[in-house]
Amino acid sequence: MADGTKIAISPVMTMSNKKISGIDGQRYVRVVNVVQEKYVEFEFSIEDPTIHVELVLPFQHFKKFCDDNNVKHLSPEQESAVEYDKLKWRFGAPGFDEADNKKN
Repeated sequence: MADGTKIAISPVMTMSNKKISGIDGQRYVRVVNVVQEKYVEFEFSIEDPTIHVELVLPFQHFKKFCDDNNVKHLSPEQESAVEYDKLKWRFGAPGFDEADNKKN
């Protein structure tokens, strides 16, 4: 820097590292769609499947991504919970059970 201060630079994380993102927690994948029989559209999350990013990768890259991250595919119950959470956000209202509890 101009004032002589040095900045420590951390080593670059690579896909071969055990902690790719530096974040601990189980990684989850939920396949959403297959596009043009070439690409996998999926949701990726760490620890909490309701908080995810949407990604699209070619099949080979998707497989490598899953292997490198040691992912688990969501169970049907987890998929239902994710969809239920999306409904709450999409319609800007609490879920049905939450609304019912407030009436009582």
